[in-house]
Formats: sequence, structure tokens, C-alpha cells
Amino acid sequence: MSKLDIIKIPDPVLREISAPIETVDDDLRRLMDDMLETMYDAPGVGLAAVQVGIPKRLIVLDVNGDEANRQPIVMANPEIVRLGDELRTHEEGCLSIPDVHVEIERPGDLTVRYVDRDGKEQELDADGLLATAIQHEVDHLEGKLIIDFLSRLRRDMVIRKFRKALRA
Repeated sequence: MSKLDIIKIPDPVLREISAPIETVDDDLRRLMDDMLETMYDAPGVGLAAVQVGIPKRLIVLDVNGDEANRQPIVMANPEIVRLGDELRTHEEGCLSIPDVHVEIERPGDLTVRYVDRDGKEQELDADGLLATAIQHEVDHLEGKLIIDFLSRLRRDMVIRKFRKALRA
């Protein structure tokens, strides 16, 4: 396994819509493992392939938070098939936008269909932080970022800050 570089805003790749995964093979499983290592090292609770410069519909997650009891989840081609009615507000951060946190209201539970690391279709009911993380990572696959939930003024301020840091 190897750690990958996480790309940051304003890199335009983060705005790309990710392409579907065609097959789950050893190369994809290696990418899954590298993404998990990268996510744990960052540290984060989720990572989309587009965040490491690969615009493919692949996400990895682990909301357990306990290094001794990791519970990694890998999802190829995740598709949210049901969103709950009850909303939940959570302060979200993003590995591609360090030190920025945004209060976002999202459905508190969902059902997601995806392909696992063995190429088998799965369905998962999730709630709480896992539901939030899944929605956050699926947003990445659509080119959507947490700053899109901000007012235009605040979003532009964040982007200017990162562009300025990039020039420095």
C-alpha cells in the first residue's frame, strides 16, 4: 500500500463528474487500499477517488474513529437509493479543503447501493455520521464540494484564500 497525494481546491479535477467503475480487479483493489491508507493518514473519515486525482466513482469510508477497531468500507459506483425524511445538521470538513468546516443539513439516514471490493452488489442502510459521510463523498463524485453549501460571498472568500496560498 502507498499513500496518495490529496488534491486541494482550486484544482479543477475536483469539479469533474466521476466516471463509473467498469470492473473490480486487482488494480482497483490496490487503489482502494491506497485510498484507505491515505484517508487514515490524513486523518479523515472518507475519501473519494477524485480527491486523489482519479475521477472514478469510488469512495472509501471509516467513521469508527478507533484505530484498533477499524471498520473500512469501500464502495464502487455508490448510488443513494433512499434518503430519510428527518434532517440532521453536522459540521463537515474536507481533506481537499483543509481547515474549513461548514454546517450542512442533510437527511439523517439513507440506503446506498454499491459494488464491494469483491465485485458484488451490496445495499447498506446507514444513519448518523456514516449517512453524512456517504452523502459528502457521493457529492465529490458529482463535482460538488462543501463550500457549495456556503453563500457565494463566503465560498469566494475560501477559494481566494486557497488560490493565494497556492501562489505563495
